[in-house]
Amino acid sequence: MSRFLDACYRRPTDATPVWFMRQAGRYQPEYRALREKYDLLTLLRTPELAVQVTLLPKPLGVDALILFADILLPLEPLGLGLRFVPGQGPVLEHPLRTADDIARLQPYAVEEALGFVLETVRGVRQVEPRLPLIGFAGAPFTLASYAIEGGGSRHYRRTKALMYARPDAWQHLMAVLTQVTIDYLRAQVRAGAQAVQVFDSWVGALSPGLYRAAVLPHLQRLFAALGDLGVPRIYFSTGTAGFLEAVREIPAEVFSVDWRVGLDAAWQRLGGPDRVAIQGNLDPIALFAPPQRLRAEVQRVLEEAAGRPGHIFNLGHGILPQTDPDQVRRLVEWVHTHR
Repeated sequence: MSRFLDACYRRPTDATPVWFMRQAGRYQPEYRALREKYDLLTLLRTPELAVQVTLLPKPLGVDALILFADILLPLEPLGLGLRFVPGQGPVLEHPLRTADDIARLQPYAVEEALGFVLETVRGVRQVEPRLPLIGFAGAPFTLASYAIEGGGSRHYRRTKALMYARPDAWQHLMAVLTQVTIDYLRAQVRAGAQAVQVFDSWVGALSPGLYRAAVLPHLQRLFAALGDLGVPRIYFSTGTAGFLEAVREIPAEVFSVDWRVGLDAAWQRLGGPDRVAIQGNLDPIALFAPPQRLRAEVQRVLEEAAGRPGHIFNLGHGILPQTDPDQVRRLVEWVHTHR
């Protein structure tokens, strides 16, 4: 067993495990060199290249790898036309704008449509059998918001308007996305992923009541459907400090929280160290602070965890592109040597 997997199951470890969301990406010179040769979708769709990118963080000393993929890939086989625009980010060329658009959606065979992702999983496990590999997917709400808005959004006006005005269409969309995500994550585990994380990056835009009524039941179904796989299930959300009591009703082994809530307080509200593991929760901007201040912030998070089994050190969101890799390397060392 590994530090990371032990911590997921709240078993004691010799040091706090640490990994980072977006740990293989734009802040690394090796990644930027690859991007000079290949566009993002080519990297994502070419298993040999995606394996190479997944392995880039190994020299940092992290305790787990996370699959190099993108949460929006499962939207492509639904006919939404994914592309990445420099300076703008992901764009869905055929967003869902009517109830009829949504009514036409049906689950699909992920092994065929997303087989290149599964090949990447198998390739990473073959090349690096020691470090655990985390598979992942976007949560149904976050995928739905991208599909409806056509890209990123500040207010999620179209998404929330649909939730209020056409709950029938919303429920169908969430049911389809939930089933696709279940199939996708189960296929990743069959291919060799040793843990799975579900990213709900935009769900903090909702009120507690709307989350509980229109999102939580689908998350409960999703996580319950992964329960027989024998791997840790991680739920990551941002902006949910106002309704962690609802979040705790998801059957996950690990909850990942952002920096907007104290780690200890969040842990208690999610059920406590005797019930769940917790992941987080350093502000990614802290990596831009002078090393002495960064170390103090790392120390603060570790002190909130208080050495209790079940803490996985991570950021409250992904590493930003301008981050200095040396800062990331220092952080890993500090976490591993903290007692």
